[in-house]
Amino acid sequence: MIQRQLQSVLKEKLHKGKAIILIGARQTGKTTLLKELIKDQDHALWLNADDMDVRNIVQSLTISRLPSLVKQYKCIVIDEAQRIENIGLQLKLITDNMPDIQLLVTGSSALELANTINEPLTGRKYEYPLYPLSFFELQEHFGLIKEQTALPIRLIYGSYPDVVCHPGEEKEILSQLADSYLYKDVLQWERIKKPEKLLKLLQALAYQMGSEVNYTELAQIVGLDKETIGNYINLLEQAKVVFRLSSFSRNLRNELKHARKIYFYDNGIRNALINNFADVSTRQDTGALWENYLVSERLKNNQYSSRYVNSYFWRTTQMQEIDYLEEQDGKLYAYEFKWNVNKKAKSNPTFQKAYPGVQIETVTPLNYMDFLL
Repeated sequence: MIQRQLQSVLKEKLHKGKAIILIGARQTGKTTLLKELIKDQDHALWLNADDMDVRNIVQSLTISRLPSLVKQYKCIVIDEAQRIENIGLQLKLITDNMPDIQLLVTGSSALELANTINEPLTGRKYEYPLYPLSFFELQEHFGLIKEQTALPIRLIYGSYPDVVCHPGEEKEILSQLADSYLYKDVLQWERIKKPEKLLKLLQALAYQMGSEVNYTELAQIVGLDKETIGNYINLLEQAKVVFRLSSFSRNLRNELKHARKIYFYDNGIRNALINNFADVSTRQDTGALWENYLVSERLKNNQYSSRYVNSYFWRTTQMQEIDYLEEQDGKLYAYEFKWNVNKKAKSNPTFQKAYPGVQIETVTPLNYMDFLL
């Protein structure tokens, strides 16, 4: 059992009068985490919504029937809640009428795509995302030295729990996971009319990972209009497949003001989309993999640690750039990512003149632990 960073957070929120909602892509470990969380909870009821009988019971709950069904329990878990129609209203029914019962709910990203819980449970829930295993979790479990040694493997195969726990089977697991990850939660979503186009878009994003993306250019590559490309990327963000960074602009006329980069939450999924699991020593995109890994891992740790920051990249029309910026409480932090430890980071007088006092830290395989912990 690899201890998840969220476990202590969720434990602290138990029995505070609100439902706890755990959302994430499939196979990120939501069910395992909740099973670990309720081991010490007496009188817990586990409802798996993959079971049709369970779905029917939850969907037919009424105020009059509720006490007889749940009154003997102190904790109720509804697993795979996205399978239940109008689940938000049923969760509201339980939280409003049985405040002493702790409600724990897991949902794949389809639950967020459907947006069926936000309005009914406004003010009645704690909601947390669960991502693939983080660097913090892995080094806590395996030890810092062993996890540092595994860095080239993480860049290629990512850190989904099933991938990490089955060394030697990574390619097969990721190929199956990519299909499940995409087809069940995104490609079958009712607004997706051309699934083959979405897959082509994902592959285009995979090749442009860490680079500025242009929706007009993507539309030409994929064969869709620009508006549809934007809609599909929004869905992919909600489904926790990709996320965007916007460009930072405050002082200079030549700063890019509306540019965006797109990253994948997991390197392994990205590589599975383009069927490239070559070793880092032979690849042309190792720098992009390194950047994606660092930005996605930083995002995980920021969220799990409740570190509230705004994240950006910075670039001018003359192609001067900073890989990653964070703004926290009005203070700016700048980072350059270098896979080659022997390659010195270039000075950036334009940025330093525009933002005096902001130090640019270079993150390499020798010091990345400090950036991710």
